[in-house]
Amino acid sequence: MNGIEALAQKLHQALAEVIVGQNAVIEGMVIALLADGHVLLEGFPGTAKTLLVKTLAQLLGAKFARVQLTPDVLPSDIVGTSIYDLETRRFSLRQGPVFTSLLLADEINRTPPKTQSALLEAMEERQVTLDGMSHLLPPLFCVVATQNPLEFEGTYPLPEAQLDRFLFKLDVGYPEARAEKAMLLNFQRGFDSRQITRQPLAAVTSTAEVLAARELLKTLTIEESILDYILSLVQASRKVADLSLGASPRAAIAWLAAARAHAGFYGQTFVTPDNVKAVARPLLRHRLLLRPEAELEGLSVEQVIQGLLNQVTVPR
Repeated sequence: MNGIEALAQKLHQALAEVIVGQNAVIEGMVIALLADGHVLLEGFPGTAKTLLVKTLAQLLGAKFARVQLTPDVLPSDIVGTSIYDLETRRFSLRQGPVFTSLLLADEINRTPPKTQSALLEAMEERQVTLDGMSHLLPPLFCVVATQNPLEFEGTYPLPEAQLDRFLFKLDVGYPEARAEKAMLLNFQRGFDSRQITRQPLAAVTSTAEVLAARELLKTLTIEESILDYILSLVQASRKVADLSLGASPRAAIAWLAAARAHAGFYGQTFVTPDNVKAVARPLLRHRLLLRPEAELEGLSVEQVIQGLLNQVTVPR
């Protein structure tokens, strides 16, 4: 497993040199990449959400596309459309930005549900169907969507079916004072994040290496007790009185994949309950739905997740 750990730490270190003060978010991004999962980034403006995804694409040497989602964006603006060629008298596919390795869906909650749903098939099945024909997406295909926790007027909250397709929801907060000062010092020395697309960073790994790492993760030892532990947590979430929606079967599979990737990130050859618990918050915070009365009482999803981890017996 040293190869997985080396790749993960190399990516983490290179990202941390550009995205200062967001180590937890960077770790979550790398783990999600290893687990073949999509990520929802939520944070205030100016916290380097877009820069993080652009930087990751360059460090991977992967094809990257960005869609700035607004109320007037149509599904065809994302997946593409068929164009009639007058010369050949045939229809040809004009691929949309979804045909890429790393897709940044910026401010996803600012586009209507019809356009949001254009990503459903791509995120789940890694393919796009146009005019009755299915078109496969690249093997590394990953969607990273961003949204702002403020300014809800004129937005369209993502439906539960789409939220469930994101492996993690990562909260991007403000950096600590020391990290923010380091950003100022970097700028003073000449670093300008706007130049990254014009002067690309050198890749530190490749798509092939990431795909190989994903295959290696499948060889990690996972005891049946770990499967039972995840199953107990998922089923317990469906019985919490303060929740109107618990974790889905898809969430259980995602939880196992994320725990396995977390183990690989730290160079382990087997998955432990600590790996399961470590990824619980980013994996569940967007999947569990509080009842209105629980919200009025001041209960948070984070408290419910902690309650689940305290309630379910950890296997020995």
